[in-house]
Amino acid sequence: MNFQSNKLRDAVVVALIAGAATSVTAQAQEATNLDRISVTGSRIKSTDIETSQPVLSLTRADIEKQGVTSVADILQRVAANGAALNRTFNNGGDGSAGVSLRNLGAERTLVLVNGRRWTTGLDGSVDLNTIPTAMIERIDVLKDGASTIYGSDAIAGVVNIITKQNFDGAEANFYKGQYSAGDGEREAADFTIGTTTDRASLVLGVSYVNEKEVMAGDRKISAGGPPFFGGQSSTGIPGSYIRNDERYVIVNGVETPFDSNVHGYNTSPDNYLLTPNERTSLFATGSYNVTDNITFRTEAMYNERKSEQLLAAMPVTGRRLSASSMYNPYGVDLTGVNRRFNETGGRSFNQNVKNWHFYGGFEGFFEFADRNFDWDVGYRYDKTDQNDLTYGLFNVQRLNEAYGPSAIRDGQAVCLTAGGAVIPGCVPMNPLGGLGSISQEALDYASFTAHDSASLVSKSYYANISGEIVQLPAGALGFAAGYEGRKESGQFDPDAFIAAGLSTGNGAAPTKGSYDLDEFFLELSIPILADLPGAKLLDFSVASRYSKYSNFGNTTNNKFGFRWKPIDDLMVRGNYSEGFRAPSINNLYRGDADSFETYADPCSASSGRRTGAVAAQCAAEGVPANFQQPGAGSGANKQTPEAFTWKSNPDLKPETSTSKTLGLVWSPSFVQGLNVTLDWWQIKIEDAITRPAIQDIMDRCYGGSPQEQAAYCGLITRDPNYGTATQRYTITNVDMPLQNLSSYKVEGWDLGILYKLPETSFGQFTISLDGTYLSKWDTKSTEDAPLDGRAGRYLDQDPYWRVRSNLYVDWSYGDFGVNYGLRYKSGMTEDCPFDPVADSDLVGYCSDGQNGKNHMGATTYHDIQFRYNTPWKGTIMVGLNNVWDKDPPVSYSTSYNMFDPQYDLPGRYMYMQYKQKF
Repeated sequence: MNFQSNKLRDAVVVALIAGAATSVTAQAQEATNLDRISVTGSRIKSTDIETSQPVLSLTRADIEKQGVTSVADILQRVAANGAALNRTFNNGGDGSAGVSLRNLGAERTLVLVNGRRWTTGLDGSVDLNTIPTAMIERIDVLKDGASTIYGSDAIAGVVNIITKQNFDGAEANFYKGQYSAGDGEREAADFTIGTTTDRASLVLGVSYVNEKEVMAGDRKISAGGPPFFGGQSSTGIPGSYIRNDERYVIVNGVETPFDSNVHGYNTSPDNYLLTPNERTSLFATGSYNVTDNITFRTEAMYNERKSEQLLAAMPVTGRRLSASSMYNPYGVDLTGVNRRFNETGGRSFNQNVKNWHFYGGFEGFFEFADRNFDWDVGYRYDKTDQNDLTYGLFNVQRLNEAYGPSAIRDGQAVCLTAGGAVIPGCVPMNPLGGLGSISQEALDYASFTAHDSASLVSKSYYANISGEIVQLPAGALGFAAGYEGRKESGQFDPDAFIAAGLSTGNGAAPTKGSYDLDEFFLELSIPILADLPGAKLLDFSVASRYSKYSNFGNTTNNKFGFRWKPIDDLMVRGNYSEGFRAPSINNLYRGDADSFETYADPCSASSGRRTGAVAAQCAAEGVPANFQQPGAGSGANKQTPEAFTWKSNPDLKPETSTSKTLGLVWSPSFVQGLNVTLDWWQIKIEDAITRPAIQDIMDRCYGGSPQEQAAYCGLITRDPNYGTATQRYTITNVDMPLQNLSSYKVEGWDLGILYKLPETSFGQFTISLDGTYLSKWDTKSTEDAPLDGRAGRYLDQDPYWRVRSNLYVDWSYGDFGVNYGLRYKSGMTEDCPFDPVADSDLVGYCSDGQNGKNHMGATTYHDIQFRYNTPWKGTIMVGLNNVWDKDPPVSYSTSYNMFDPQYDLPGRYMYMQYKQKF
C-alpha cells in the first residue's frame, strides 16, 4: 500500500481532526511564514538561526547513531551534562532519569517539549523517561540561562525536545541489544504513522521499551571483596548481639567475638547494578487550518513506566531479644541485636508511573500597517500518578512481639505477652540463628508490603504575540510579548505503617500542597548596524519577565544579549541574564522524613572538640563529662541508631542567578562546510535551597556566634535518660529544615566543531566535536563558610570532570555508512577513605594513600555503528558501544559498586536496529 497517496486514508484523517479536538498535535515552533522560524532561547521568529546564545542541536539522525533507547541516555552523553539519576542508581534511585547541565542539579535544568514546559515531579525535576524517543525529531540544548524567556528552573540551561511534525507515511523501528556478558537485554519497538494535507496534519505513534537488569555480582568491580570493598556490612547471618558490653555471634552453638571481616556480609551480589525499566507510550500530534491564517494545534501523550530497584535483605538492627525468648540462651535481655533477613529474598522497590499530557491551542498571523504579526493561545494539562510497592520491610511492633517472651504451647512455638498470654498469630523469631532459622510463618506475621502513592497536576495557560514594531536603518525592530498562568499541585501518601513510624525502613509523613503564578514577558530584537565595514551585523536583544507566585511573592528577571559580525565569516556573541528557581512542592510542603546521619557530637569525650567554651556549654546542658556518643562508625564520627528529621520549609524564597556568556562563531569561507563555536560561560547562584549539614548544625550550635547558637541549638534534642550512664544526654533528634543557604559559582568553556567535508569519490565525511572544559566549580554551604572548590574532584556519586568531550566521525558512501565515536571523561582526584595507620593494609590501594588522595584515571569509550539503507526503504544499523571493553575507574569513596553511575557498565554493549519506512 502506498501510504503517501492513499486518498481514503487522508480523508478519514481530516475528518477525525475536524470532528475531535482530542486528537493531538504538531510542534509549536513551526513557522507561520515559511522564511521565519522560532529558535530555542527566543520567542521572536527570525530568518537567522544563529542567536546570541549557544545552542547544541541533535538531529534525529544523530540520535539514531548512538544506539540508545531513552532520552536520558542521549542527554547524559552531552558534554555539558554533569551527574543525574539514571538506571545505574539502584540504592537511591526511583526509576526516573534526568539531565543536570553544568552539574547544578536536574531541578535547575528546564526541560521543554515543543517550546513548552514539561511535567515535573514533586521535587521540581523532569523524568526524561516520560518522553519516548520515537516521537522526537530534534533536541536543542540551550547552554545558557533563560528565565526571562521560559520562567523558573532555566538556570543551568534549557533542553527543548521537538517532536515529529508534517510527517507523511509510516515508520516502524525495532531494536535489540545486550552486553557481551549476555545480560542487560534491551528491546524496543515503535510505530509512527502520519499524513499532511493542505489543511491538516496528524501524527500517531506507539512505543514500547523493555530494559532488563544487570546484577552487581555479575561484574567483578561491583561484586565486592578485595581489592573492591563495596557492599561489606557488619549486619549479616547469623545475627549478632551485645553482652557484657561486647558484641558476639553464635557459630555452631559456640559464642564467638564478632569480627566484621569474618561474620560480616557482602551485600553487593544481592543488588541490581543496572535497574530494569519498562515503558509504554502512545502519542499523537495534529493541526488543522481553520482559516488561511488560523491554525488549531493539539498534542497528547500517555506514558507508563514500570521500574524496580533491588537491595540486599533488610538489616534489622538495634533490637532487644527478651530474656524469656525461647531462642535466648542466656536468660537476660540481649541488646543491640542485629540480623539480616535474607529469608525474604531482598528489598524490592517497585514503581508504576502513569503520565498524561495534553496541549490544545490556536495560532495564527495577521498583517497590520504593512507589518507581520504572529500570535498563539493555548492550554496545557499534565498529570502524573505514581503507585509504589516495597517488599521486604518489617512491622516494628510485630518484630518486638516476635523478639519478646515465647514458649512451646500445645506443641507450637507461640509469642507471649508480659503476663504470659498468647499473642494470636505471632510466631517467635530466632535472630541469632543462621540462614533458614526464621520460618516463613514468622516472616508472614512480621513483614509487610508498603503501598505508597503520589500524584501531581500541572496546568498552564498561554497567550503570546510577536512581530515587527518599526523599520530601522539596519532592519526591523522585532518584539515578542506574552502571558503564562500556571498552577502546580501535588501530594504524596506513604504507607500507613511508614507514616506511623512502625516500619524498619525510614519513616515519612504525607506531603500535600500547591501554588500558582502569573507571568508576563517582553522581548526585543534591536538591529543597530548592518552591511558596513567592520559591522556586517550588530544587534542587541533585551528581555524582561515579571513573575508573581502565590507562595513567595514576585520576582523580575532581565536579559541582555548582542551579536556582532566584524566580517562575514566571524560572529561574536554574548549574553547577560538573570534567573531564578522557585521552590518545588517538596521544598515547600514535603512531610517530615527520617534520615540517619553520621557526625561527631562536640560534647562527646572522644570527639576532641569538648574544650573551652564548648565544654562549658555541654556542661550547662547537663551532658556528663564522660559522655560517649553511641552509634556505629570509626573514630569520632558515628551514625547513631536514632533517625533525625528532614523537614521542608513553606517560607523558602526563590534561588537567584546571573549567567554570562561570551563566544565566537567562525564559519570560514575558505573552508566550505566548517563551523566552529567557542563560548565562555559563568553561572552564579545565590540563596540556593539546601539542607544544613548535620556537622554544620553541631559546630554552629557549639562554637558559633550568639546568633548562630540561638538559631541552631534549638534544632537539637537530647535525651537525659538515654542508654547507659556514659550515654546520658545522647542526641535523639535534630530538625534539619531546608533553607536558602548556599551559593555557587561555576565557570568554563564550550567548544563545538562541525565539519562536513566536500563529497568525494570515496564518500562523504562529517566530523563533529562537542566539548566542555570546567575551569571553576565553587560552592559555599553558607555565606560565611569556606569555599569548596570541586573542579577536577570526585565526591560520592558526584563527579566534576575538568574535560568532557564527544568526537564523532561519520562516513557515508551511497547506501552504506559508518559512524565512529569517542566519549572522553578526564581524570579526577578523590579523598582516600582509608586511615594510613588504622587501615595500613588498605591504604595502598589509593594512588597517594599516605597523603589521603586517590587519582581516578581518564576514561575514553569508543563506539562504532554500521548502517545500510536497503532498496525497500529500510535501514539496518548494527553497533558496538565500548568497543575496547574499557572499565570505569575504581572509586574508593563512592557509596556503591566501586564506580560512579555516570560511567558505562563494564563490558561491551552490542545492538541491532532496523527501521522501515512506508
